Amino acid sequence: MILFEKSGILTVGSRLRWLADAVTRDAAEIYKLYDIAIKPKWFPVLYMLSNGEDHSVTGIATAIGQTHPSVSNIVKELKAAGLADYGKSDDDRRSTVVSLTAEGVRLNERLRKVCADVERAVASIDATASDRLWSALDNWECALTEKSLLRRVKEIKKSRDNRKVEIVDYRAEHLMVFKRLNIMWINSHWSLEPHDLEVLNDPESSILAKGGRIFVALVDGKPMGVVALCPMDNADYDFEIAKLAVDPEARGTGAGEMLCRAALSCAEALGGKRIFLESNTILKPAISLYRKLGFTELKEYHPAYERGDIQMELTL
Repeated sequence: MILFEKSGILTVGSRLRWLADAVTRDAAEIYKLYDIAIKPKWFPVLYMLSNGEDHSVTGIATAIGQTHPSVSNIVKELKAAGLADYGKSDDDRRSTVVSLTAEGVRLNERLRKVCADVERAVASIDATASDRLWSALDNWECALTEKSLLRRVKEIKKSRDNRKVEIVDYRAEHLMVFKRLNIMWINSHWSLEPHDLEVLNDPESSILAKGGRIFVALVDGKPMGVVALCPMDNADYDFEIAKLAVDPEARGTGAGEMLCRAALSCAEALGGKRIFLESNTILKPAISLYRKLGFTELKEYHPAYERGDIQMELTL
């Protein structure tokens, strides 16, 4: 699926829901195949009752990881279908427990064959995978039990919010950072082109000596983002915003926007009126940032790079 290919682990929740929905749809059809009239959502509760033991709603909810109201509703549906009923615990007559009816026991026997076939089918899928999904889910559940996703995000957000971002002028010591960050993001989607190497290997001659500027974002004192403001030999435009790259570890700090605003402020101070840039529409966060800054797409354009599929302009 294109979304999952592009977003990666970011959409893990959506991917798990998609997988769960796909399996649930098939489960409903599998029950029909065996002429068993149950809903897929009933199965965890039926499974807990399948050993002949009585269980409280609270005990079932804890065992299958669902809420008490959810399990209570399922038990009511099972009771209405004649498959389960309420009773009193032999150990504590004050406690209400759930057990299978005679019809539920007969259904359980039929489900054993279904479970055996499904288990073989799932095993055949698992055998083709390089990683074992069940083990991976165990690891994820263990990790989330130790520290929830919400808590982890809160910690990361707090750490990011406390990070100091400063924009400084490029110095010779920033050459390798300028080169590394740009090569990293270009190679993550495309391949370097000859003009890339010309600029990245010698920004002094290709940008600064021509009256351009390069800005560096220091995040907690460490250079983690760069952008170039390049003069243009073009009657329509004064400067080009180019070579914007931010270390993945610094994304979310606002470094990219601060770099662009520094470049635009510099262009205006130098008397620039019209600013140009070239990008690619798969870089959605970057395109969104450019639009936020006021850039609009050109109706007709001729990309200078093979990877370019959008050109934009801004009038200061």
